[in-house]
Amino acid sequence: MRGPILILTAFALAVPLAASWAAAPAAVQVQIVDERGMPVRDAVVELVPPGGWRGGAIRFGWKPAMAQKSVAFAPGTLIVAKGSSVAFPNLDSVRHSVYSFSKPARFEIDLYGRDQSRSQNFPITGTVALGCNIHDQMRGYIRVVDTPFAGKTDQNGIVRLSGMAAGGYQLTVWHARARTPGGELKRPLAIGAGQSNQKIALKLK
Repeated sequence: MRGPILILTAFALAVPLAASWAAAPAAVQVQIVDERGMPVRDAVVELVPPGGWRGGAIRFGWKPAMAQKSVAFAPGTLIVAKGSSVAFPNLDSVRHSVYSFSKPARFEIDLYGRDQSRSQNFPITGTVALGCNIHDQMRGYIRVVDTPFAGKTDQNGIVRLSGMAAGGYQLTVWHARARTPGGELKRPLAIGAGQSNQKIALKLK
C-alpha cells in the first residue's frame, strides 16, 4: 500500500532537524489534499523546533472550549496547548456526557444538562478522541500540542503558520481519517526566511 505523498516547493526542502536556525522571521502556508487532489478540511498541522518549544506559555487565538450543540461536538477538532483545561458547555436541550479512552487522557464526565458546563485538563500531548455515552454518533477530537506553531486547515485545505524563525523543524500533520499510524504524518522540514509553501497529499480512509 502506498503511503502519504509529500510534495515540497523549492523553499521548503526536507533536511535534518539539526539544521541551524536563521534570525529572519518566516511563515509557511500548507495545503492538505487527498489522493484526488481535493482539499482536506480540519487537518492539524504542527511545526516543532529542534529540542522542542522553549519560548514560554503557548496561547492560541481561540478558546479552549468544545461545545455540545445539535447533538455534536463543536468544533469537531480542537487544538489546545499542553496543560490546557478545556470547557465542554452543553448548548442542547438534552443531557450529554464526555468520555475518552485515549492514552493521553482517559476520563469520563457524567451526564449534565443544558447551559451547564464541565471541564477537563489535558497535560499530555497527542490525540484525544471523545464520545458521549448516550449519543453514539457524537465524535470529537482534541489535539494537544507543545508548540505555538499549530493550526487547522480551512475549507480549501489551507493553513498558514507564522512567527517562527527560519530553520529546521519537525512537521506533523494529523487527521482523523489519515491512513497512517495514529493518523499522523511526520517529516523534517527546513523553512526559509519569508513565505514558504507546501502541498501535502494524504491517503484517507
